[in-house]
Amino acid sequence: MFSVKIPQNSFYAMAGILLFLSSATLFVLLIKKFNKSKDHSELFLRIRSWWFILIPLFVVLSINDTVFIITFCIMSLFAFKEFIGIMPTRKKDRLIRYLVYLSIPIQYYWVSIGWYGMFIIFIPIYIFLFLPAVMVLLGETKGFIKSVGNFHWVVMLTVFSISHVAYLIKLPEKNPDAGSIGLILYLLLLTEFNDVSQFIWGKCFGKHKIVPKVSPNKTWEGFLGGLITITLIAGFIAPYLTPMNRLYGFYAGIVISVSGFIGDTVISSVKRDLNIKDSGSIIPGHGGILDRIDSLLYTSPLFFHFMHYFYY
Repeated sequence: MFSVKIPQNSFYAMAGILLFLSSATLFVLLIKKFNKSKDHSELFLRIRSWWFILIPLFVVLSINDTVFIITFCIMSLFAFKEFIGIMPTRKKDRLIRYLVYLSIPIQYYWVSIGWYGMFIIFIPIYIFLFLPAVMVLLGETKGFIKSVGNFHWVVMLTVFSISHVAYLIKLPEKNPDAGSIGLILYLLLLTEFNDVSQFIWGKCFGKHKIVPKVSPNKTWEGFLGGLITITLIAGFIAPYLTPMNRLYGFYAGIVISVSGFIGDTVISSVKRDLNIKDSGSIIPGHGGILDRIDSLLYTSPLFFHFMHYFYY
């Protein structure tokens, strides 16, 4: 079934990811058993959370474009609900929240019909201008600037940024062996492996902290180790999953690695400011939606426009 619906290289990529994840799970179980002097619980939780994410994702990708777009629409709905739920809001802004919920399926409708022009301006122009106008009509001026800024930023990240992942599946297939699915796998694989790679490099060699007040575990060694690792992997697999050659694959790897690090630390700053550990509890053992897509909030629009500029 999967081999019929999924292009060859994308199918092999999925199989390879599952094989790697299985090997990583077995490895962590072994080191937990034979090396009890260190705490490996965080690494195990990260791997376990990816089982909960990847299996449904691969199933959705194997069905059709519409199901995939609807899935990311639902993800944006939950991400917005989660993000706005942890931020202080005014009572009068309840209507604004409902209007944002209504705007989310509209944004993904533009994705579904492939209307790039409306997709790219609907949130940052129409919604950004419309929400403050409604707030004015509500007649509450106290906290107006902060409320506008909060809603604009949350919508930008959880709706506009994430919808770029969904739009990848509507781009013309310039690599028939991978299809548009290849672009999605490329972005998601590198984004998340960048997190894991930086975490492992940091655990093994990390000494010099980058932003100790925001994320004490982030080190220059982890960042640079992850950057080199992801850049090399990105260049190697680019011709198999994307229209890019290896050179542009290296460039894309740099974009994904650096922007992924920024997305992670930005959401960490939000949680530090609000004095919370996790944004939610929807993913067993590893917090909420935002805790798992923090890097993707930055990598998805930047990778999309990198590809769109050079290849589409």
